[in-house]
Amino acid sequence: MTSLVLRRVRIVRIGDGPAPEGEVDLRIIGDRVVEVAPHLRATSDDEVLDAEGRWVIPGLWDQHVHLGQWAATASRLDLSSTTSPEDAVRLVGAEVGARRGGAPDAVIQGFGHRAAAWDRQPTVAELDAVSGDIPVVLISGDAHHGWLNSAALRLLDVPPREGVVEENEWFPVFARLDEATMTAEGRRTAYAKVLDAAVRRGVVGVREFEWADNATDWAERSNSGLAVVRVRTATYAAGLADTIAAGRRSGDVLDRAGLITMGPLKIISDGSLNTRTAFCYDPYVGDDVLEFPRGRANNSPEELGELLDVATRNGLEVAVHAIGDAAVGIALDAFSHTGARGTIEHAQLVAAVDVQRMAALGVTASVQPAHLLDDRDVTHQCWPDRADRCFALRSMLDAGVTLALGSDAPVAPLDPWEAMAAAVHRSGDEREEWNAAETITVAQALAASVDGAPTVGVGSLADFAIVESDPRAAGESGAEVAAHLRAMVVDATVIAGQVVQ
Repeated sequence: MTSLVLRRVRIVRIGDGPAPEGEVDLRIIGDRVVEVAPHLRATSDDEVLDAEGRWVIPGLWDQHVHLGQWAATASRLDLSSTTSPEDAVRLVGAEVGARRGGAPDAVIQGFGHRAAAWDRQPTVAELDAVSGDIPVVLISGDAHHGWLNSAALRLLDVPPREGVVEENEWFPVFARLDEATMTAEGRRTAYAKVLDAAVRRGVVGVREFEWADNATDWAERSNSGLAVVRVRTATYAAGLADTIAAGRRSGDVLDRAGLITMGPLKIISDGSLNTRTAFCYDPYVGDDVLEFPRGRANNSPEELGELLDVATRNGLEVAVHAIGDAAVGIALDAFSHTGARGTIEHAQLVAAVDVQRMAALGVTASVQPAHLLDDRDVTHQCWPDRADRCFALRSMLDAGVTLALGSDAPVAPLDPWEAMAAAVHRSGDEREEWNAAETITVAQALAASVDGAPTVGVGSLADFAIVESDPRAAGESGAEVAAHLRAMVVDATVIAGQVVQ
């Protein structure tokens, strides 16, 4: 069994838990801390790492990622700055010109446009005009629709249309995109890069919501030496029967190293703000041409309840994507009726009564604070009458709701420090904070980023990040505190007692 002694660390206090003053040593046997004291004696069998007075925190988790899509983002055309269909078409045209003489059938992928803020919706015809026979797939910044040209529609077996492919029709297409455009070796290299970047930011674990057979894929990656972080693998409804038939229950270990476990059943119950499909109690403001003026649900209440019931009876937790307040309310009804355990993913717009219900039901709010930086303007465009109820982090904590922070990468970067920064200072520019009353403290943001781990101590799981400075050193909230978090230097990451960077 491996043993490690961490010399001269200072333990960051998480929440109200105790932490020793000054520098201490940690002795780790296997994957657990067994001793905390100054000046521990190392044996010849111990690996020794001298932290030289740096700070140790429980390892960070990103509770909502699509890792395959995050891995692919580096090779995609960046459309995040576009303000109109014309902007996006211009960038695609330039990319087509740059590729002339290369591989003419190589798919051009783009990511990051946010069409809800555009004055009109994009068309297939305008992409066709600049791309010809080169397939083009432009993925929205919320990943809830794809804008494809005719060549891409044919390549991915999607029926012809005038506009975008969205929601339930889009997700299976999105799932096939990597297989149609990347080699197995290319995917492995891309995964290795993003995993390395993650551990360099102190990440020890993620919940994986990729549209794939995640349990099988990640067990194979781990057993082949690729996985270096803990991964909880979700299944979607399409894979639920196979998951049940395989006897997989949430928490079951799936690989030899013990890093990969079965996670929840994921259900996307409504759409998103930027695709104007998040399901709300009230109509979207300022647009009378929407086919579904309140957004729409992707499942009926009965279908949602049945999925939660089947998952619960077969030992699976659930993760219900619900962005609009009506979707959150319907999801909580299903939790209440079935006794399911799990999370509301995003919980972006929540009615006050449902904040209280979430707490009473013990449902965790799995929230991505960096989204509030991107969604501020479009919220005031589409939901100006309810903007004060968006990303209600403080209200949730005050009500007793457990928060779990994440990124939804590639929608936001896989970087827990960025998520925490947005939670403690709700502005991405020179403007005042948006809904400043919903700001939370560094201590609360840290507690929501460490998978429920208490302050490091005897008996703790040996998953740590060793950082240059105390994350709480600059205060508890505000712009300077956010800057301090974003600039955090991670010197080492330890997972299961092993130094991985």
